[in-house]
Amino acid sequence: MSEPRANVSSPLQAAIVRVTPFEQNCTLIWDEATKVGAVIDPGGDLDRIEAAIKETGMTVEKILLTHGHIDHAGGAAELRDRLDVKIEGPHKNDSILLDALEKQGEMYGFSGVRNVVPDRWLDEGETVTVAGHTFEIFHCPGHSPGSVVFFNRPQRFALVGDVIFRGSIGRTDFPYGDHEALISAIKTKLLPLGDDVAFICGHGSPSQFGHERTSNPFLV
Repeated sequence: MSEPRANVSSPLQAAIVRVTPFEQNCTLIWDEATKVGAVIDPGGDLDRIEAAIKETGMTVEKILLTHGHIDHAGGAAELRDRLDVKIEGPHKNDSILLDALEKQGEMYGFSGVRNVVPDRWLDEGETVTVAGHTFEIFHCPGHSPGSVVFFNRPQRFALVGDVIFRGSIGRTDFPYGDHEALISAIKTKLLPLGDDVAFICGHGSPSQFGHERTSNPFLV
């Protein structure tokens, strides 16, 4: 079952499905009128994700990936086949991670993990659409070299993956991590979008950029 819907203004709706032992926030977003939407970061537990899709009544038109770590992308290839949709994102700099998903799966004891190549890589300044709603792309490396953030300007809403969390930021002690690059991306690309911007992150509870700007110990 999906968790209570995030506080996203109509017509876009969102629901979080916690997946994998890492409690990753796989997010469903959809247009309330058309019931068309997308799955963001299907890291695993695909039966749970598909049950949540059925519960919302949505039709999935695509899969979006914020970055290439196993808890976010481990189930993407299989779900693409099940739903017969395309995968968009992350930035091509995460290809080194997506090409090693099967090895990551063996390391963490995840079954059914497959390497994946997105149907479309994303870059800074590009956009993607979900049910006709436009999301701007911000390349925010640091947690991973190809992490991207999806931002819907009209509804003041972002999907940030593991770039920033409520009260924390993405880990940078993994291979290819870069703490300075991550802090720079948050401060120069995300926070300027506005204090009122709400976001769903890859783990934990949603927040707003304004709350993090004034209280997040990594940013204050």
